[in-house]
Amino acid sequence: MLLYLSTWTEIEQYLKRSRTIVVPIGSNEQHGPTGLLGTDWLCPEIIAREAEKAADILVAPTFNIGMAQHHLAFPGTISLRPSTFIAAIGDWIRSLAVHGFEKILFLNGHGGNIASIEAAFSEVYAEASFAKRHAGFALKLCNWWDLPGVGELAREQFPSGHGAHATPSEIAITQWALPETIKSAEYSPQIAPSGPIREALDFRARYKDGRMGSDPNQASQEKGGALVKLAAKSLVQEVDAFSREAMPA
Repeated sequence: MLLYLSTWTEIEQYLKRSRTIVVPIGSNEQHGPTGLLGTDWLCPEIIAREAEKAADILVAPTFNIGMAQHHLAFPGTISLRPSTFIAAIGDWIRSLAVHGFEKILFLNGHGGNIASIEAAFSEVYAEASFAKRHAGFALKLCNWWDLPGVGELAREQFPSGHGAHATPSEIAITQWALPETIKSAEYSPQIAPSGPIREALDFRARYKDGRMGSDPNQASQEKGGALVKLAAKSLVQEVDAFSREAMPA
C-alpha cells in the first residue's frame, strides 16, 4: 500500500490493523558516468514497493534528498545541510506519530545519511526523555544493503570491483527496475581508486569520474532482480519483527 496513492480514510482504516510504516530515504547525487542521480533514493523505493506487493506494508513517499555535500562538484547533485536534514526527518516523524504510527522504519539507500538519521532519532527521542514521558513510537534505521542476505549476495555477484560508491549492486537494481535508463561507458581504470571522503572539490579531484573502488559495468538486470527479490523478502521479515516489538505501557 502506497501512502501517496491512498486517501485519508484508507490510512485511517490501515491504522486499525497496523501502526507500522516504511519510509524510503536516500539522496540525489552523482553515481559515476552511468549511474542515475537518483540511485540512492530509487534503490530503497524499489525494494519497499516490491515488499508491499507481497505483504500488508504501508510505504511512505520517498525522502529523496539527503546528505551529499561531497558530491556537489558534480552537476545535478542536490544536498541538504546536516541541520536541515535532521529537522526535516524530525518533522516527518512527528507528522506520522501524531496520526498514531508507532513503528516508523526508515529504509536507507545512502551511507552519508546514516549519522544524521541517527541524530534525528536522538533529537525526537530527547523531546520525550526531557519531558519524562514515553515517546509513543519507535524508530528503526535499515540500510537496504544490510538487510539479511543482501550483502552476501552482492559479494557473491561482485567478488571484486564492488567498491563503495557507484557500486554495481545499486546500479543493477536501477537497471532491473528502469531498463530504459541503462547506460554504458568505458572506464579507465576499470576499477576506480578508493580513499577518503572529504569536501566536494577534494572528492572531484580524487575520483574524477565519480566512482569509488567500483566497476559498475558488472551490473546487470538479472543481478539487480535477484538483489531486489532477496531484499524485499528480508524487508518483509524486518517489518514484521519490528511491528511485533512490544511498546511500553
